[in-house]
Amino acid sequence: MKQVEDDEILAKFSVESSRNEAFNLLIKKYQEKVYWHIRRIVIDHDDADDLVQEVFIKVWKNLSKFRNDSKLYTWIYRIATNDCITFLNKKKQRNNVSMEDVSDELSESLIASSYFNGDKIQMKLQQALLILPEKQRLIFNMKYYDDLKYEEISEILGTSVGALKASFHIAVKKIETFMLNDDITF
Repeated sequence: MKQVEDDEILAKFSVESSRNEAFNLLIKKYQEKVYWHIRRIVIDHDDADDLVQEVFIKVWKNLSKFRNDSKLYTWIYRIATNDCITFLNKKKQRNNVSMEDVSDELSESLIASSYFNGDKIQMKLQQALLILPEKQRLIFNMKYYDDLKYEEISEILGTSVGALKASFHIAVKKIETFMLNDDITF
């Protein structure tokens, strides 16, 4: 089945009678990508599901204001990323814990998750990601998993390309060190 272009989705959305159809096309095109983007950040399946719904509600409410000054998926990823950051910050505040403690909680959640079906290497990689500071983890996920260009990540996070490259490089080095550490088991 041919993928519908963003321009076609936006054109249909601008017409009241085809707005629901356009939104269904948009969800079909981006829901899985957005889910995995969010899931890699918040780890928990149920939290990711809830956030995906919230993101698409925001997209529905604001799509008519989309100015086409960025790609549609970049705009959606920005909403998803901001919602994830807000979610993690609320979790940190609600539990009155540091971001390191939230990362430990996410790591425990990952190990216990019935939705995680990766092998030991995948598990170790996911745990390595959780030791990264939040912004490095976001950048690594967007570059490595989502295969976004630095320019796209720059638009989403509002950070310079040079800073992104440096953060990605540092994240890769930290992950390599973690992966090569044989003392870490689960």
